[in-house]
Amino acid sequence: MHWINWLIVVVYLLYVSIDGIRRSKGTKEIEGYFLANRSLPWWAVGLSVMATQLSAITMIGTTGQGATDGMRFVQFYFGLPIAMVILGVTIVPFLHRAKVFTAYEFLEKRFDAKTRSLTAFLFLCSRGLSCGTIIAAPAVVFSAIFGWPMLWSVALIGVPTVIYTMIGGVQAVTWADVKQMVVIVAALVAVVIVLLLRIPVHPDDALRVAGAAGRLRVFDFSFKLTETYTFWSGIIGGTFLMLSYFGTDQSQVQRYLSAKSVDEARSSHLISAYWKIPLQALILLVGVLVFVYYVFVAPPLFWNPAAAKSVREAQPAAYAALDARYRTTVATRDAAARALAAVPRSADAAERAAVRASDSAVTVVRTEALTLAKTVTGKASRDVNYIIPHFVTTELPIGLAGLFIAAVIAAAMSAVAGELSSLSTATVIDFYRRWVKPTASDAHYLRVSRISTGVWGIFACVIATFAASLGSLIEVVNRFGSFFYGSILGVFLLAMLPRIGARGAFFGLIAGMATVGMVSYTLPQVAFLWYNVIGAVVVVVVGGLLSVFAPRSADSMIRDSV
Repeated sequence: MHWINWLIVVVYLLYVSIDGIRRSKGTKEIEGYFLANRSLPWWAVGLSVMATQLSAITMIGTTGQGATDGMRFVQFYFGLPIAMVILGVTIVPFLHRAKVFTAYEFLEKRFDAKTRSLTAFLFLCSRGLSCGTIIAAPAVVFSAIFGWPMLWSVALIGVPTVIYTMIGGVQAVTWADVKQMVVIVAALVAVVIVLLLRIPVHPDDALRVAGAAGRLRVFDFSFKLTETYTFWSGIIGGTFLMLSYFGTDQSQVQRYLSAKSVDEARSSHLISAYWKIPLQALILLVGVLVFVYYVFVAPPLFWNPAAAKSVREAQPAAYAALDARYRTTVATRDAAARALAAVPRSADAAERAAVRASDSAVTVVRTEALTLAKTVTGKASRDVNYIIPHFVTTELPIGLAGLFIAAVIAAAMSAVAGELSSLSTATVIDFYRRWVKPTASDAHYLRVSRISTGVWGIFACVIATFAASLGSLIEVVNRFGSFFYGSILGVFLLAMLPRIGARGAFFGLIAGMATVGMVSYTLPQVAFLWYNVIGAVVVVVVGGLLSVFAPRSADSMIRDSV
């Protein structure tokens, strides 16, 4: 990559890091370190929440998802506005007024210590896994650019991020998020403009090609538990997922607890409610346009250069045969797309069918190639995460490539910093201070927090070394979360219901997790979004039944009035 691109990357990262540390004032006490003294303005909190969502996973995984699967993924977010409205009148004011550090502190007040600890433990598991996946996204970029092993690439991103997080606090993380949101949106818009200028047909014809190949299909109204992205999975499963993520996940709760007031916390949530779906649609559109670009420009057989090298060296004859077939099918698709662009929209049925058939033929050959790569390397070879890195490093002009990579790295550092901060907060507040050392100075707790941050950073880096091979990173992170989120949400729903005892909440949570685990093991065809619904419903039903039929202690009855 050109040295100017690297200069842009280095200058931007230095600016973000130095300015973030400069803003880390008021972090000598744990309230300043964890919650910025509850003093942040609503717009900064809202942009920080959006920035956490628009991590490097979004820049790489979602755009890759758009290139391979089209716009259908946007249905995943249909439940977000509903969830934000519900949270604005329920959990947000509830937790903000409780003056807690974590969402799980409230569960002890409402139920008991073991319910709090179990819920916090499940959060640590889900967020620790997801944090590793977030680090994996920029590591994919470096692996694709330099051919480095994933371990080196992960260390390059993970180590400085852990150090940055240990020095700064939530305040530093939040203001870094605001800057990276601006850079991300600017980079995405610039890439769209470049793509529209370089695709050799009119933008309207480019969208026709994408539509003929099935990449512009947004709505799927079929009700299938085995289909991941449908209107109903987004509205129902997505609402449960978003309720749990934005309402009970400490990485998000910590954001709105740092707002100045309940009203400002609500306003910060409305930013996501209004802007998340349009912005997500723009990101997917980038992927769709990259797909169209490579309809007219011959794409590689493997987006991942490491996979291509392994197959070429181990099976040269098979590689050559597949590559020849691939070139033929790609040329056929190119000719079909150009024929479609040459005819009027009112009489293009035959040409659209030809594009669809030729694109399916390309997909068949690529699937065979990926299967061969899996046989050669012994691990999954889905390379959807390498599509955008390949395009950025080989097709974008000097300067813009550096801007995009800077946005990816900065997004990863900012998102990971926020995740590590929430993991450290839950570890120290819900476990260390609660069970190990209830009474100590703020300076002591800050030292423990920084050690905890380092431990979680190492754990996340280990997870990141293999997360990139699991498929689309945006799916991986949400698959990790969906395994836990529904059951955690169920406990908070029970907390808002009267006459629910601690025994019902604790064993309801266990029943919810056990049910989700059983469904994922015995019915793997059930789409992961439905895990959120299943977990929440089981927790509420089991917890409610146990509270009705099992005797409750006097302490439990007293907590019901809290």
